[in-house]
Amino acid sequence: MGEAFSVTFDPLTIEPGEESTRCVVKRLTNETAVHIGNIHNVLSDPSHHLIVYRVADTVEQPTAFKCQPFADLLKPESGTPLMISQKHDDTLALPKGISFDFEAGQMIRLEMHYINTTQAPREASATATFYAMPAADVTAAADFLFVGNPDIEVAPKSKATLGPSFMPVPAALADVNYFGVTGHTHHFGTNVNVATATDKDAAGTPVYDVADWQWSEPATVYHDPPFTVPEGGGFQFTCEWNNTSDKAVTFGESATQEMCFFWTYYYPSQGSYLCVHSDQVAGGVNVCCPGNPLCGQIFQ
Repeated sequence: MGEAFSVTFDPLTIEPGEESTRCVVKRLTNETAVHIGNIHNVLSDPSHHLIVYRVADTVEQPTAFKCQPFADLLKPESGTPLMISQKHDDTLALPKGISFDFEAGQMIRLEMHYINTTQAPREASATATFYAMPAADVTAAADFLFVGNPDIEVAPKSKATLGPSFMPVPAALADVNYFGVTGHTHHFGTNVNVATATDKDAAGTPVYDVADWQWSEPATVYHDPPFTVPEGGGFQFTCEWNNTSDKAVTFGESATQEMCFFWTYYYPSQGSYLCVHSDQVAGGVNVCCPGNPLCGQIFQ
């Protein structure tokens, strides 16, 4: 790996029972434009997940401030997601010749969601390290697709399955090369499966099916060679939960609520997208942002 540049979310004291999302914005020390081929994230124990953004901010904010979770996944003008980590030690290795492109003095936002479930104060921290690659080796830029379903309702002391849900890919992402997939739930989650399909009624081809899947350390499955999704096709995905609590569980950002998401990395870049499928509307609805007029109403 080449020259390394790091951004640190400095240690923050988390009181017992405290849960929040905080952000920092810092400038990398790269004096010239660079191409990034690997990202390595390290999270402390109270950290639930970390999102790393490449942002266009001009002013650093090194002191952690409250921020809305996942908000900038659908605001390319505010921030482009590069990587989401739920593992405490997580590396994203881009395929040969593929990079994230950084301008000189690139600004980075670290968004950390943390929760302290212990009876004593704990420190939450995170570090993202970016490894440069030679410009002569770059053939295409990478980007990010985030997909989910909020229709979650798990009764107390029961198991539930949501899906398979079908999300058509945006037209701009037809036939791009998908090379990495990660599933995401909160602590009641027991499995996430993802497949590609030519339409919602077609049999799927598995692209994410992890034995002994763990919500706290969800595997990223890499595909070499990458796979494609033809125009009109999309992703089928299923999430499973075991609600061991005495309360019903629904969708939410808190670690005591649940999510059903997966994300996938692809190239060549056509921009980052967040797509949601829901059956709460008769016939079902699919919304991909940016580009859909419903984005401003649904994702605020």
